[in-house]
Amino acid sequence: MFEGVLVGESLRAGAELSGVPLSVNRVRRVAGAGATDAQPADWTLIDFTVPDSAAPALAAALARCLSADGGWYADFRSDQEVYVVLADRVCRYRRGDAAGRERARAYARSAGVPETQLDWAE
Repeated sequence: MFEGVLVGESLRAGAELSGVPLSVNRVRRVAGAGATDAQPADWTLIDFTVPDSAAPALAAALARCLSADGGWYADFRSDQEVYVVLADRVCRYRRGDAAGRERARAYARSAGVPETQLDWAE
């Protein structure tokens, strides 16, 4: 099982995330941690789980749905793997793989994710 968090405001206008067996565990509103000028001050966080077999499909669907503007990403992880998904890009690495994590962080930086938001759980 993979678990993760999606920021509702990170979705492109008109995007639809469907066809993936996603279980929503909690929805909450928070002040955006280190929100940029391109991001709203308050975020809707959607905590979810997805079966191992559906993780690649979820990553592909999120890559199609996430906004390319604003430095957005979604992340989810199992005991063995981490996915970090940005608009049109999926980064995947084994937990504990420092080089893989740094490649994902480097790409996220290049896509506009601020340093203060490069804090996904390992």
